[in-house]
Amino acid sequence: MTGDEGTAMLLARWQGGETTARDRLITRLYPELAQIAAARLRGERNSSLSTGDLINDAVLRLMRSEALGPVDRAHFIALASRMMRNILVDHARAKHAARREHVRVELCTRVEGEQRFDLNSLDSALIRLGAIDAQLVEIVEMRYFGGMTIEDIATVSALSEATVKRRWHTARAWLLDVLANPIDG
Repeated sequence: MTGDEGTAMLLARWQGGETTARDRLITRLYPELAQIAAARLRGERNSSLSTGDLINDAVLRLMRSEALGPVDRAHFIALASRMMRNILVDHARAKHAARREHVRVELCTRVEGEQRFDLNSLDSALIRLGAIDAQLVEIVEMRYFGGMTIEDIATVSALSEATVKRRWHTARAWLLDVLANPIDG
């Protein structure tokens, strides 16, 4: 049995209500989740979140989710990526509400240069992009927040790798333009 088959089996058993399968799945995917969380937190300043905090919060949200939908590793990582994005946005908003300096994150580790964007601005831009094309937002979440490869995204989204790559470039260009030229209030 390959690692991906074992992951799919553990997911199915977790969905069937088996908590030991859930625990084994989290243990199996923890190193990958830790890499994703560390990459997301690397661009933050003055954050009280640790890698473990981000992973634990994402896993807790997944556990509370009414319908755990992922059927394989790539789907699970995509869902965890979305949860991590939501946690980071919630954390930044809470800091901003408390009148503290809020967190800024780098849009994408694959973008040339040292550009950093405010997480709230990024979230607002993703909401606007979602109104245009929800699938582009999903690709950004999987690629940026989940660190997923083009191949993994193609698997999850049932698109060709060429299409995912093209749509990734479109989404990234749109976001860079919107974040560089914000709409005034």
